[in-house]
Amino acid sequence: MPKKVSKRLQELQKKVEERAYEPLSAMQLLKETATAKFTESAEAHIRLGIDPKYTDQQLRTTVNYPKGTGQTVRVAVIARGEKVQEATAAGADIAGSEELIDEIQKGRMDFDKLIATPDVMPMVAKLGKLLGPRGLMPSPKGGTVTFDLPQAIAEFKGGKLEFRADRTGIVHILFGKASFSAEDLLVNLKALQECIDRNRPSGAKGRYWRTLYVSATMGPSIQVDISTLRDLKMSEAA
Repeated sequence: MPKKVSKRLQELQKKVEERAYEPLSAMQLLKETATAKFTESAEAHIRLGIDPKYTDQQLRTTVNYPKGTGQTVRVAVIARGEKVQEATAAGADIAGSEELIDEIQKGRMDFDKLIATPDVMPMVAKLGKLLGPRGLMPSPKGGTVTFDLPQAIAEFKGGKLEFRADRTGIVHILFGKASFSAEDLLVNLKALQECIDRNRPSGAKGRYWRTLYVSATMGPSIQVDISTLRDLKMSEAA
């Protein structure tokens, strides 16, 4: 059964032409089509020329958004001794050691990001089945296994996001709120594009960027001209 498209979305789809939009125009159109009764996120859906079943074609990294994500991020930290106090002082919402691991095992999940120091990772490993499916398992690649807790906490609270390409080579990621200005959305999207280019997997062959679409959470998809976005200087996006 095809999904029923609401009247609201049908009307919004009429505003979007079947073509690749210049990046700033795409951001303006995204804002125009964000008409839900809540503050919608701005989402990017990027098809890359990679096959993640090969280890040298996987993409998993973090992006720092200059304009933030518009989200409140609750950070939990698992550490030992003085590092627990350091995490709390640096703004962690939850911090603990073995007792926090026990609480998570019993179902505590009131956090959006979990950071761990390297020395507790053997204990954290037993939470893999619980945290893995939720994308919460700390990992060095994701910047969530570190001794530098103040920096990691500040970055994740300030707009750093971990992302990966799914098994079909598509990245689905938010890059702000539809309530941001079109210019601020473009600054964040440009930062995302540069991050994806910087972290191009060594095994990626041929054309790396295939398609880039953006949308508000409940809005229609808008294609963005990738070449124009890649040619933009960060100063022009700002």
